[in-house]
Amino acid sequence: QVQLIDSGGGLVQAGGSLRLSCAASGRTLSTYAMGWFRQAPRKEREFVAGISRSGVSTAYADSVKARFTISRDNAKNTAYLQMNNLKFEDTAVYYCAATVGSLKATLSPDGMNYWGKGTLVTVSS
Repeated sequence: QVQLIDSGGGLVQAGGSLRLSCAASGRTLSTYAMGWFRQAPRKEREFVAGISRSGVSTAYADSVKARFTISRDNAKNTAYLQMNNLKFEDTAVYYCAATVGSLKATLSPDGMNYWGKGTLVTVSS
């Protein structure tokens, strides 16, 4: 079983950047495809980005394409989400998650097996 600790959230002005990190312990991160999800107040948790075990393949929600970049460093057991040109509507709690499935499984919260506790990103307009 893997434990995930997500961090890096904070308050940023619109147009700014943040980098979220997801540190894994308990098992090697390379065992899992990874995903980032977010949940805004009164909304359902939604897919943001996913990355395959090797890091070769990635997927993004349309709303974040060309602004967010998911990556991973398996040697450091850490995954990242670089967020640029942040918008007010990006405000949410962001969660990293791991799945024993493929990259396709990261497209939905239902496909994930393990979750971090979340980190709050607040974008001021």
